[in-house]
Amino acid sequence: MSAGGAFGGARGFQPRPPEKGVFPLDHFGECKSIKEQYLECLKQHGQDTEACRDVAKAYLKCRMDRNLMAKQDLRDLGFAEGDAPAPAPQPKEKKDKRRLESEGYLAGMKRFEDDP
Repeated sequence: MSAGGAFGGARGFQPRPPEKGVFPLDHFGECKSIKEQYLECLKQHGQDTEACRDVAKAYLKCRMDRNLMAKQDLRDLGFAEGDAPAPAPQPKEKKDKRRLESEGYLAGMKRFEDDP
């Protein structure tokens, strides 16, 4: 006999509400432009949220101003009042995927390479 409930669900499982409570969705698109700016920023910076902190802060402030979420001090959400803009992300080094094929590979040799 199965230990779970109908359709594989656990018996007696009680769902918990989210920590910050329930807030309404932005049905009228009041903060849609800022949300799109944030998503575009993430796309431009390779999903680096630190580079888009100022846009995220503006989005949360927009939601609070329009009662789409509970008003809360931005410091409690991880933003300081005078947050400096995030430094530009360093370009990621592109690794040559075929380097090992062209140079050859010997297991364990990285251990003996001298790193400065």
